[in-house]
Amino acid sequence: MVYVALFFEVGLLLVVLPWSAFWEENYFADAWPILRAVVTNNFTRGAISGLGVVNLIAGFADLAMVLTARERPDVSLDEDSGEAR
Repeated sequence: MVYVALFFEVGLLLVVLPWSAFWEENYFADAWPILRAVVTNNFTRGAISGLGVVNLIAGFADLAMVLTARERPDVSLDEDSGEAR
């Protein structure tokens, strides 16, 4: 479940953070003006948000796998890899 929570947290941060004011106040973007043009580009922000959506989908898929494995007594989760058997 910690693995699923990590996916959700990273996904939400990647979806929301590029569009917030925090994104504009970047030390590296202030140090290198060329990087500022790339970081503030809407296409870059959209790509990063897209990665966040992929993380959220992966989190939901892992959560569904864990919940369905709990409902079926004949399926056990492998301790090492987290995969259902």
